[in-house]
Amino acid sequence: MPSKEKIVLSVINDLSNDQRLHKVCTSLQKHGFEPVLVGRYLPNSTTVERSYSTKRFRLWFNKGPLFYLNYNLRLFFYLLFSKASIFVANDLDTLLANYLAAKLKGKKLVYDSHELFTEVPELIHRPKVQAIWKKLEKWMLPNIQYAYTVSEGLQDYYYSKYNIDMKLIRNFPFVKRNSTLPKKENYLIYQGALNIGRGVEELIAAMQFVENHQLLIAGGGDIDQELRQLVESLGLKDKVTFLGRLPLEQLSEITAKAKLGFSIEKKQGLNYELALPNKIFDYIQSAVPVLYSDLQEVKKTLKGYEVGEELKSYEAKELAEQIQQMLNSDNYEKWLQECSRAAAVFCWENEEQKLIELYREVERA
Repeated sequence: MPSKEKIVLSVINDLSNDQRLHKVCTSLQKHGFEPVLVGRYLPNSTTVERSYSTKRFRLWFNKGPLFYLNYNLRLFFYLLFSKASIFVANDLDTLLANYLAAKLKGKKLVYDSHELFTEVPELIHRPKVQAIWKKLEKWMLPNIQYAYTVSEGLQDYYYSKYNIDMKLIRNFPFVKRNSTLPKKENYLIYQGALNIGRGVEELIAAMQFVENHQLLIAGGGDIDQELRQLVESLGLKDKVTFLGRLPLEQLSEITAKAKLGFSIEKKQGLNYELALPNKIFDYIQSAVPVLYSDLQEVKKTLKGYEVGEELKSYEAKELAEQIQQMLNSDNYEKWLQECSRAAAVFCWENEEQKLIELYREVERA
């Protein structure tokens, strides 16, 4: 008989665009578990309709130390009264509540590290705040038995620092079942978080010199308003459109019609260097050639697959020139074919088995 073991998975976002957690919960449900996904509700949050249970906290604060304290307190008391047997913390900012509740109630704890939280660009220039997160990490991580992460680089980092053997479950998308590709339209796409170090400012500046194409920006984040002001100051309202956070299905449809996708994170901190941005594989799955930065894990993973080009420069005119050259390149059709070949490898279906094996092990413990 399949398991009906209840699992509470917590994350600090509003759930609407978290593709990794949607895939994890869908896979757990498919294999007989009963996942409940917990996040937070924002003033601009859209309705979340899922086949599994969800819960979103309304918080008094939405940023700063009080926000993290508010969320973790709400989560802690929710977990204390939960009947779930497994708690899953997604990233360091949800781990404290999960760790304490699991200890108090004798529950099984799983940690999913989507990034190297202590080395994100938002923290590396705030040493006092960074030090607090590092102390929390150092206190909790060595005591966690079950954990997984998104890249080999992060695996190696956590093993060398805390002697934790994290499983590798990469953040690849579901296989797209459509046999025919939609016609490409004259736009480019950036999807994902709008935070510092993502290269979005440089991408916007480059659009001053890109001809006959629009840039669509799908996502939200800390520098959303600054980016909108940049577009206005450069007079690019007709060339750059902000779509905001879109439902996953709608985002997939829009992405598939784009001519190029961008993942041009900067080497600002160890987190980005060890990252494997899931947007790259969303583009590939949608047959959208990619312009990507030369990050360690990206280059290692894409080796042998010509799905686009590596970024040459962040300077606006040089970046625009590379974009224009890619759009007109004789290699464009080859990139489309390579995306199709890579899509069969870089897909969630190939990661799902490892995920379920891990949770079966936790279930038996």
